[in-house]
Amino acid sequence: MTSSLFRGRSRRAKAHIRVRVTHAVLGALVGAGWLMLPLMTVATRRPVPATAPGTLADAAAPGQGGTSAADYVLPLIAVAAASVLAAYGYLRRVRRTRTRTTPVTTLRGGTAPPTIADAERQARIALVLADDCVRTSREELGFVRERFGVGKAGGWAREGWGEKAEAGPPTADGMRTGAIPATGAAADTGAGSGAGAAHGGFEAETGAAGAGAAGARFKARTDADRRTRQETVAEAGAEVRAGAAKAQFAAGTDPDRPSPQETEAEPSAGREVRAGAAEAQFAAGADAGRRTPQETGAEGGARAGAVPGAASVGGALGDPPSETETQHRATAEVEAETATAAFVHALRGAETELVAAFLMWRRYERGLPGEAGARRQALVGVVGRCAEAGRRLDAEAAALDQVRGLEGPGAGMALDVAEGRFRALAARTVAAHATLAALRERYAPSATDPVTGSVEQAKDRLLFATAHLNATRRSIDAADGDGTARNLRAAEGAVAQAEILVTGVERLAARLREAAALVPAALTGAEAELTAARHGRSRASLATGELNARLAHADGLLAAVREELTGALPYDPLDALRRITRAVDRLDVGRSGVLDTAALLVARTSLESADDFVTVHRGAVGPEARALLSEAARTPATGTRTAFEADTAARAARGLAERDVRAHGTPYPDTTTIGLPGAVLGGILLAEDPDGGPPATFGGPATRGRRHVRAPG
Repeated sequence: MTSSLFRGRSRRAKAHIRVRVTHAVLGALVGAGWLMLPLMTVATRRPVPATAPGTLADAAAPGQGGTSAADYVLPLIAVAAASVLAAYGYLRRVRRTRTRTTPVTTLRGGTAPPTIADAERQARIALVLADDCVRTSREELGFVRERFGVGKAGGWAREGWGEKAEAGPPTADGMRTGAIPATGAAADTGAGSGAGAAHGGFEAETGAAGAGAAGARFKARTDADRRTRQETVAEAGAEVRAGAAKAQFAAGTDPDRPSPQETEAEPSAGREVRAGAAEAQFAAGADAGRRTPQETGAEGGARAGAVPGAASVGGALGDPPSETETQHRATAEVEAETATAAFVHALRGAETELVAAFLMWRRYERGLPGEAGARRQALVGVVGRCAEAGRRLDAEAAALDQVRGLEGPGAGMALDVAEGRFRALAARTVAAHATLAALRERYAPSATDPVTGSVEQAKDRLLFATAHLNATRRSIDAADGDGTARNLRAAEGAVAQAEILVTGVERLAARLREAAALVPAALTGAEAELTAARHGRSRASLATGELNARLAHADGLLAAVREELTGALPYDPLDALRRITRAVDRLDVGRSGVLDTAALLVARTSLESADDFVTVHRGAVGPEARALLSEAARTPATGTRTAFEADTAARAARGLAERDVRAHGTPYPDTTTIGLPGAVLGGILLAEDPDGGPPATFGGPATRGRRHVRAPG
């Protein structure tokens, strides 16, 4: 076994050892020869020639009392040789030390390891970059699936919080990216084909006629009419109920919902009468009744102005599909799954790595672990997880480009998909504007704060998409494959973010209506909880004074909510549910189902709002908000307490994201390109060049900016 003293020595060291041994042996031989020289001359018996007495005396004179000069020759030679050898050895050692290439255990004056601050900065950059790559890859993968005829709702189910995703794949933490229900869209204007037609349709829908149609659809509330199919078919006397509802509204009371028995006993009525009844109910502030998920899935969408290209998905939109349509859709889904299996697998793997990285970062922010070396290793782990997420996406980027074929024959089909979604959004944006105006009249300002400015930002993204869709058409005509891919990806990113913004308004309107219908039941459930606590059925061991204080606090909050409901001023239904559920939380009494439902509704709304904001502002949002949002989405939907945690974390994430956006400011403030600042702020363009940089594409850090874009002229 080799001694531990020589394990770190390189193989070249053996040659140096031989040279040193040779030098030592040679020096020893020279010294021994010099010492043995007098003995070698003693035994010489050579005859001495006869000389004159005087001469002999003269020759012997110098030797008396001293030595001859010849006796110093050999010692001087030995000393000189030793000095030369010593100097040579010293110079060689210094030269080897300066030019050493073999690793050493310790080198004085070497590069110091990175500090905690440097490692933290690298981890922040890695988290933001990895999250952007995952969101962008998911966005482009949605367009790829639509190419195979699979709508946005095909195959992407939301996990957690007890709700299916209406559209789009889930985020890295299992939450949806922004469902895009095809509601309230007007028919295609037919202003032409291609991007020019899309732009013309957008301008036409923004006219007075489009706004009037959107307002009529909102007032009719055909989307908000929450009756089941059986009730709608069997409904009769709707005109009478509408008149009664208007009379009750004039008297200051809400119309009563008919019982299922009464509804089933009534004959069928027309759609026009049903729309009038819905208008009366909305004007009276009464919700049309919550429908169950089963009823929602079975209900046919009798909606004015069907969205072009919005196919029916399992009966969720329009009438249930026929057997032929179902077979075609099943075939398209199989084809899409086969063609995108590798990309979906890579995306899921990247999401898993990103979730783990965010979890490690959250632990680091809480001060865990506490030891300095372990904290540095935790940051290294965060960077490593993010790098692995990017590597998985980078590995499939070239294959996805080959499947899409944007530089070749696949550009036309991809452009048709993008323009179809654009035309639908043009109509939905007008409807969203009318919806938001009505929400502001009916509810308190805090109710619409999450979507303030969303319609304006959606219009800005659509204008940016219009310019690049037109540029894509020109590039196709000029057989410019690179220009086609660049401009089409920029347009797709803008269309996707416009969908998220418009859907946020539509979804908030539905959530507010649902919350308004749930507030009375939540108040009743809260009163039952207070009664149980007063009779000593609280699971918490509380002193009498503490229990009375908590009961008084809950009574005060519930009284304030009742006053808002009966007052003349508008109120925020979601905030009312939040206060009701939290008022009785400290009593720790076995909750009724309505309070759990209310808490989950509030948490789900906060999660969706925060995720939408981060997605459309990802060019400016930092790692803290993203990590907090990831933690909120990981919270399991197992009860009211976890819903409180998710709601709190999501609202905090939204606040941090808004702070980051304000601190970031408006990019490219002096540009004349329409929509460029919003595109950079939303991460559609990567801001690497004066013209905005390349569009973000499917892939990791090494490949996401592979398509450079120029502002269209």
